[in-house]
Order: sequence, then structure tokens, then C-alpha cells
Amino acid sequence: MREFRCNHYEQAFENWLIDHRIDYVAADEHRRAEISHQTVKSPDFLLYPSESRAVIAEVKGRKFHGTSLAKLAGFECWVTADDVDGLTQWRDVLGDGYEAVFVFAYRMENVDVDFDGRKIFEFGAAQYLFFCIRLDDYRLNMKRRSPKWRTVTLPAEKFRQCAIEIGDFLL
Repeated sequence: MREFRCNHYEQAFENWLIDHRIDYVAADEHRRAEISHQTVKSPDFLLYPSESRAVIAEVKGRKFHGTSLAKLAGFECWVTADDVDGLTQWRDVLGDGYEAVFVFAYRMENVDVDFDGRKIFEFGAAQYLFFCIRLDDYRLNMKRRSPKWRTVTLPAEKFRQCAIEIGDFLL
């Protein structure tokens, strides 16, 4: 695991990667890189699920308060405009061989959740579910959430259309 601190969502995802033997490089998110004389938010991970695939991943932690995953309702998926811009710039710099995704790590807040057959990852005393959304899908469907905080989100229907369980995406 990383020597520098990260939040529990990133730690849970990193442990999921280790458990599934996916090669990765973790970025030091406290340091920003400079691309074309501009500082750019670093992604959280570079993932190498196979010799022919490379993925730039930005992890976003959210809490899920619902009681069922059956209709994929109640999942917050907002990010900042800086997150979108940073991920876009990294993909442009790293080139066509890299795919960029947002990984949404949802911590299950209710004990009695109907998981609807989905694979839950246990880390510490918590349970997590990981979905990813490809950057291009996110950019195509995003809507402004808060001008003041410069955040964007996906409408619920678009989330349901674009979200991929991480195991289906990486394994």
C-alpha cells in the first residue's frame, strides 16, 4: 500500500486491487504535476489490469444510505470541474493507450442492504461497492451541480446507463 496517507475509500479500493492482483501505481495526491506550465490534479491510480490495457483512475468516495441496490437509485456521483479537467489532461498526455475513468467507491451505511447479487468488498469494519464511469461518458452526460463549488454530476438515469461494476470493467 501507499506510504503516504489517503482516505478510507482509496484504501479500500487499493486493497480491492491487491486482492484481485491488478498491477497499479498509486499517485501522491498531495503533489500536483505541471503540464504545459499549468498545475494539474494528479489521478489516484494508474491501473494495469492486463498487458494490453492501461487505466487512469480517479477515486471518489461516497456514502450509500439506501436499502437496496436493485434499481441503482440513490448513488451520488458528483465530481469537481478540476477532476474532469485533470483526468482529461492526464489522458491527453499519456496517450491513446490509456483509458480514463472515475471510480466511485460507495461505503454501505445501512447494515441491512439488499445487494441484489452484487459483489461487496469488505475492508475493515465497512462494506464497499465500486462502480466506474468512463471519462468520455461522464463528460458527454454531465450537468452542472453547483456553480459556486464548480461541481458537476450525472442525472440518475445516465448514472444507471454508464456505471460499470469495477470487477466487470477490470477483470
